[in-house]
Order: sequence, then C-alpha cells, then structure tokens
Amino acid sequence: MLDSGLSISSPSKHTSSALPKETLLVVDDEQDLLELIAYNLKKEGYNVLTCDNGREGIALAKEHHPDLILLDIMMPDMNGIEVCRELKNDSELRHTPIVFLTAKVDEKIEVQGLDLGADDYLSKPISTSKLKSRLKAVLRRYRDAEKPGAVLHVHDLMIDRDRYIVSDGTKEHQLPKKEFELLYYLAGRKGKVLDRQTLLNEVWGNNIYVIDRTVDVHIRKIREKIGDEYIETVKGVGYRFRR
Repeated sequence: MLDSGLSISSPSKHTSSALPKETLLVVDDEQDLLELIAYNLKKEGYNVLTCDNGREGIALAKEHHPDLILLDIMMPDMNGIEVCRELKNDSELRHTPIVFLTAKVDEKIEVQGLDLGADDYLSKPISTSKLKSRLKAVLRRYRDAEKPGAVLHVHDLMIDRDRYIVSDGTKEHQLPKKEFELLYYLAGRKGKVLDRQTLLNEVWGNNIYVIDRTVDVHIRKIREKIGDEYIETVKGVGYRFRR
C-alpha cells in the first residue's frame, strides 16, 4: 500500500494545469491501492489505465501500448511474473518498461523478474513521492535511450542503437533494451574496467533499486547471444569490453 500518512485533496477540487504526458498502465488486485495510485499519477498529468488482474492487463497493454506498466506480483490466477513473461515475448511490447510493485521481498523472485526484463522493484508500502520519482526515472531513461544514437563498430560487431540490433556480419541479434544499453555502454568504453555499481548507475540509473546480481544476469544473457569473447570478467571488480 502507499504510505498511510499521505495527504490527498479531494479529486473534485483538483484541476491539473499539466497536459497529459505518457500513458501508464497499473495492474493490482488491491482496489483501494489501485484507485489511490491512479489518482496520484493523474495529478501528475499522466494518462492512467487500471485493471485488477493479469489477463486484463495484458489485453490493455496490447490495445493501448502504454509507456510504462506498474505491475503487482502477487495476484490470483495470473501473477505478475507470468504477465511480465508474456509481455516480453510480444514483439510489439517487449521494450515497454515494467516496474514491479510488491509486498513480497524475495531475492529469487527479484532476479527472476529482472531476468525477464523488468526495470525496477518497488516494495509496499511506498510513499507517493517515492513512487512518482522512481517512475519518472524509468521513463526518463527510456526517453533518453530512444533518442537517435550512433552506430558503434567494435571488433567484428556493429551495434546499432537506433534499431537495438547487434550484428557480427553474418547474423543479427535484436537485444532487449537493458541488455542492449549495457552492451552499448561497455563497448563505448572498450578496455576500461567498470564495476557493477557504475554499470547499475549508468544503465539503470542511481534512483532505481536493483540488486548487484542484475548486472551479472544481463551479462550472461548478452554472452548467450553474441558469444563469450567480447566481455571480460575482472574478478572482484566488474566487467570490461576487450580492446
């Protein structure tokens, strides 16, 4: 739930001067919390879609293509992990940022969600100000990532930021956003050893809570796709894109 100390004005008295910005989809089976989150996000000028179950959340995502999905994990019938997996397997939605909202703190579940491509975890209860700040940080990073970028040529790889494609001259790989951004960041600094905290701050943002193992999971996924020879592990420190 959100912080019970919130002071919220009456919806009927509120008039927002901000134009609607991004569309956010909020999926949570706690109706009171759903309404409270939606109200506070609408105050920020967002277009907000809501539903209380995973299957309807998938349907709304496919219909409206939201800019971000705030997704509860512990839901009956279809939980948030299952919803995330289905969304990430959809070619039109795979790059949509997903933030988990959950009362369950379990590192295994966190790693599972991050492995699927989730961008952040928020633990209930959470204050409205922290919720809005974290969502803004995720949206900002996605907006920045979508700006036209350069094509990197390193070794036999062509890394195309506009298309999120990596090619070795014989095969193209389309990487999920975070995997691509991590590879792009490392390749742009080839030969430099980068510790996990630096990579977390630069790729995920320093306002986003993710565990150190997140970097390791994404490096493993990148290596599975493009091979082991490009990114070196520097034991006890971090990673380096080889010269």
